[in-house]
Amino acid sequence: MPPSFVHRITKYDPADRDEHGHYTGAEETASDHGPVEAAYLAAIAAFAEASGIERLEIREPEVIVHFGVEPPVGGQGLGRLFPPDLAGYHDGAEVSLSVALELVRAMLRDQGAWCRLEAGDAFTVYVGWDQYVYVGSDRLCSEAVARTRELGLFPEPMTTSPYAAELEEPDVTEAADEGFWARVRTALASRQTVLLEEGYVRNAARFHRLTPENLDSVRTGLSPRALLTVWPDLNPDIGAVLAALPEEGAADFVWEAQDGTIRHAIVDDTEYQELAALVAGARAACALPISLDERHPLLCAALPDSDGVLRARW
Repeated sequence: MPPSFVHRITKYDPADRDEHGHYTGAEETASDHGPVEAAYLAAIAAFAEASGIERLEIREPEVIVHFGVEPPVGGQGLGRLFPPDLAGYHDGAEVSLSVALELVRAMLRDQGAWCRLEAGDAFTVYVGWDQYVYVGSDRLCSEAVARTRELGLFPEPMTTSPYAAELEEPDVTEAADEGFWARVRTALASRQTVLLEEGYVRNAARFHRLTPENLDSVRTGLSPRALLTVWPDLNPDIGAVLAALPEEGAADFVWEAQDGTIRHAIVDDTEYQELAALVAGARAACALPISLDERHPLLCAALPDSDGVLRARW
């Protein structure tokens, strides 16, 4: 069950909304990187304290190359919180309240990272567009509401948050259990090599060329709750892969470099010439579709937790 008490916290005075609830005042939609942003974080901290929350769970984390109204920032604003490979930033990771507040700061600044922050059914924090923050608690949090007003923000009671996970159905419901890995081994028995796409957060992936010899070692190093998609192996005829790229639209181009590393880049039809130069000398490659309707992998499943329960929401 979602928290019983939800508040929308904003810097937008409700008196400046029209009959449809649209804000018509003069407040900017970007963070000020200053006192107003600090007020948001202090308000969330007040709700967490009133709810007895000291740690939060990261749910459905994602990274986006760039969105929003602010200039792009390297590392999606996560550089001070996680290592370059984003270890520790995955679905189900538990972080302290202080780290959670820094994640909120990155989201308020549109720096390219987004996630839900939850403490079971007791507490939630969701950051939406244009500095709209939704805080849910299983407690009334009257003192936190008053504190938010003191900070110059406007806490408005809501029936539910539009970002509540309960409003969405996961696309992937199959667990990458022993049955899944048995099917991978069967594919390897006939193909010898397959390509494994490891989605460790939304919009970010690593690729592995699986063989019967390296399957167990690759499996051991996978990120918790990763989305695993198995594709046919890379094609050594790079020219044929380049020639088959769609005339319009985009594709995820995956290639194995001469040093054995596997790289990928999302490219559209305006970048094919540059791509051809980039992958010159590659050992093998493939082009994967971007659209979900066009993706037809050999297998697809999400890693369950150590108790066998699938909790990832892909």
